[in-house]
Amino acid sequence: QVQLVESGGGLVQPGGSLRLSCAASGTINFSIYTMAWYRQAPGTQRELVARIITSGWTNYADSVKGRFTISRDNAKNTVYLQMNNLKPEDTAVYYCNALLRGRQYWGQGTQVTVSS
Repeated sequence: QVQLVESGGGLVQPGGSLRLSCAASGTINFSIYTMAWYRQAPGTQRELVARIITSGWTNYADSVKGRFTISRDNAKNTVYLQMNNLKPEDTAVYYCNALLRGRQYWGQGTQVTVSS
């Protein structure tokens, strides 16, 4: 029904930057979905990284405030996560999430590895 495809992950050195993208398809209501990025590192629970709603209001995990920026382009049905000043502790699989009326949809995830 709703498909989410992440891209942009990879291997970067500490202090580097990556821009993740999440392209949504299968819905004409993208603009009213709450969109979010989650991440999960080995041995940890999946955690919310950033969230954005239709109005543009955003919320971030304390660990990424000031370094990550979530944005959306409704004309392109795409959500972005700009990640700057990356740290080794940011290493995880990053997942795109869409939420509307209690229904959630997930992408397959994209690996982000921060290492020297």
